[in-house]
Amino acid sequence: MASKKYKLGADGYYQTKVWDGTYNANGSKHRVSLRSDKSSRDLERQVAAMKAQIESRNYVRNTDILFIDYSRSWLNVYKSRRSNNTKRMYENIIEKHFTALEMLKLKDVERIHIETLLANAEDKRRTQQQILLTFSAVLKSAVSDKLLAANVADDILRNTDKIKYKPSEKRPLTPAEKKAVFDATYKYDSDQAYVYLIYGCGLRREECVALTIFDFNFKKREVSISKAYEYITNTPGVKDPKSSNGIRTIPIPSKILPVVQSYVESVKHSGRTQLFVTMRDKKPLTKSAYDKMWKRIVESMQAVCIEDIVGLTGHVFRHNYCSSLCYQIPRVSIKRIAQLLGDTEAMVMNVYSHILAEREDVEGAVNDAINF
Repeated sequence: MASKKYKLGADGYYQTKVWDGTYNANGSKHRVSLRSDKSSRDLERQVAAMKAQIESRNYVRNTDILFIDYSRSWLNVYKSRRSNNTKRMYENIIEKHFTALEMLKLKDVERIHIETLLANAEDKRRTQQQILLTFSAVLKSAVSDKLLAANVADDILRNTDKIKYKPSEKRPLTPAEKKAVFDATYKYDSDQAYVYLIYGCGLRREECVALTIFDFNFKKREVSISKAYEYITNTPGVKDPKSSNGIRTIPIPSKILPVVQSYVESVKHSGRTQLFVTMRDKKPLTKSAYDKMWKRIVESMQAVCIEDIVGLTGHVFRHNYCSSLCYQIPRVSIKRIAQLLGDTEAMVMNVYSHILAEREDVEGAVNDAINF
């Protein structure tokens, strides 16, 4: 006769402790007690059923935590190492949209709740997309934490329609705007140097405002990017470039070299190291000071531009830089363009595919193919 796996206790129960799939604060496994007053075999069945539930991710801990409270904890703990822009996006969704469900318990979440949030953001496709993205991430995290059954979360997400959102088409500079860049009379040398750098080197705003005199090598005619600024408040904070690709060296085109070199030398002679600073106290450029500088730049260009300048941003200059280089393919490779931009090859390919589409002669190609 086979021996019993579990012994009968003095209280008349067969009992054991089983891991519930979660962990204690110190990292040890959290275990729960299972017991049976019938037999060791019955307890074995309970243990097997418990393990099967854990393996299929259907076992959940009993908790009354609110959905909004868990969402906040998810952001503070699991997303703490994301970029500040990403964290601000999540925080905006949680505090401006998820608060509509502030009394909802996490375990009571159903499909109607995500549909309610999406309906509340009617006609705001990008916001709806961010709501669904955040909601999905929170539910998946709750499943990992054994606070929500995987089958419930999967059912909610599988039956919620994806949000189709297409961002507005990025545009390069118009021919008139390109001409205005070099025809304009700028109020300050710093304004001219800034607009020349983003035009000729395709720098992101956060990279350009962080430049110092030590980032330039005029013998090699190049500028090195190794840091960036971000504006969480009005005062800038130093951060790493957007990605590992962001650390790079860029050639300075001859068209902008004299102006850029002259300005860097003037900064050096003034005793400063930072290229772009506030007018009053010569400290690193604040967000408000940047906004004023950009307004001056656009006004200077508009004064000599033969068309109205509409929607001109620093990113238009960056897109123009990328587009201009794409027109040089195969003289320069897609990989090299991505390196110069500090971005991905996929992004460059997206721009290049648009350029190829513009150049296509579909009708002529069809005629040549058929009329052989």
